[in-house]
Amino acid sequence: MTEAREFRLPDVGEGLVEAEIVSWRVKPGDEVKVNDVVVEIETAKSLVELPCPYAGTIAELLVPEGQVVPVGTPIIRVAAPGTAVPPAPAATAPASAAPASSAPQAAEAAVAGSFDVAAGTSSATTEKAAAADEQKTSMLVGYGPRTTSARRRPRTGAPVPAPASATPAAPSVPATPTTPAPPLPVTPVPASPAPATAGPGVLAKPPVRKLAKDLGVDLTQVPPTGPNGTVSRADVEAFAAGTTAGTTAGTTAGTTAEPDQAATATAVPTAGETRIPVRGVRRSTAQAVTQSAFTAPHVTEWVSVDATATMELLDRLRARRDFADVRLSPLVVVAKACLLALRRTPELNATWDEPAGEIVLKRDVNLGIAAATPRGLMVPHIKRADRMPLAELARSLTELTQTARAGKTPPADMLGTTFTITNVGVFGVDGGTPILNPGESGILAVGAIRKQPWVVDDEVVPRWVATLSLSFDHRIVDGEQGSRFLMDVASVLEDPASALLLA
Repeated sequence: MTEAREFRLPDVGEGLVEAEIVSWRVKPGDEVKVNDVVVEIETAKSLVELPCPYAGTIAELLVPEGQVVPVGTPIIRVAAPGTAVPPAPAATAPASAAPASSAPQAAEAAVAGSFDVAAGTSSATTEKAAAADEQKTSMLVGYGPRTTSARRRPRTGAPVPAPASATPAAPSVPATPTTPAPPLPVTPVPASPAPATAGPGVLAKPPVRKLAKDLGVDLTQVPPTGPNGTVSRADVEAFAAGTTAGTTAGTTAGTTAEPDQAATATAVPTAGETRIPVRGVRRSTAQAVTQSAFTAPHVTEWVSVDATATMELLDRLRARRDFADVRLSPLVVVAKACLLALRRTPELNATWDEPAGEIVLKRDVNLGIAAATPRGLMVPHIKRADRMPLAELARSLTELTQTARAGKTPPADMLGTTFTITNVGVFGVDGGTPILNPGESGILAVGAIRKQPWVVDDEVVPRWVATLSLSFDHRIVDGEQGSRFLMDVASVLEDPASALLLA
């Protein structure tokens, strides 16, 4: 390697469009080998450690910690091994302020999508340089940015900066030398919103367009407040909430912040309030529950269960040799009961295909478990859980929750869930009305299992009692089907031997 190469932010999930730089594991001057972890990023799904695809010396960190950047943005430069690198603070500048040697790459990923207008530089030359640089860059399998032969088309309606704002080293030359042109005055860009353009002429980044699609917002109706009349994320969110962008967290003291370059995840205190940037898992959760609540008609049913027999079964299983190294909890029995009940009521393991006008019954059960983590609510799943014996299911549940709480769940383990269980009982809550994960038709909430008075053979005795709450998509599941599933789960908790009737 004879020259520095840039590592671009890869798509570590399926369809992720951006990520936040959480922490750098290296600094300029450090030597790295191929596959050495250099940075930890946070996506809408989880924390991910990125390995370096090159060996050499870290020349520069192009993006500071706490910044959100689109997939494909250069984040680090790696020089040849042994290259002397002058000491510099980590992450001295964002990707959009990269040095001139990486201008083609930075221009391609620039937030405003501005043109290269330096004297003597044409757009064709810039594109050729970017293409040649991309050909030199090799990526590890699974870590390279998605490439395409298509190039970014010029933004329609975007004004070209005046010559007075060009680099002083390349001043514009007047056409007639005998009559020098007077210098153009430099006027500040007005902060007032620019008029929105219609149809495909609306200026917005891909993440903002995706957000508008998810929220059902027509971009042509959104007043833009971003640079050069672009529609920002705050504009879309404010329009969806029926407010203006000036009242969102992205604006303070009359200045507009660029939401897609949200500065830090640190709470920002102001007079009488604290503003916390919404991104990562929290933003993903907010979008998911909003989409689910307003697209799937929810119905919730409850049942109180005498789970004394289940608690006694767990005590017996803990004494068995094949469960000696397994953490057993009532959730294990609840999960097994759901998997058995889904055999009789497969409509709870289905999805609604609106474009095709079909209900799709899933062959396998990818069992999701809602886990509360320091980063927010996450729902990783166990693939093909219906094929697992009880001991293997218990081990998988323990591993899944520990990985989620450590923030190490890979994005692939949170895609494709078909049915979800949320255990609100760990917080001492008796029940609730859980919201469906988008694309699923059922979710079961398990309340706290505590001793309560219960009538047995006309006598009031203390028993272990729990409340089960089932929410389902009424487009797919009728009341009869939802009730049958809930009672099947309850029957297993009341009498685990009844599981033989469902197997």
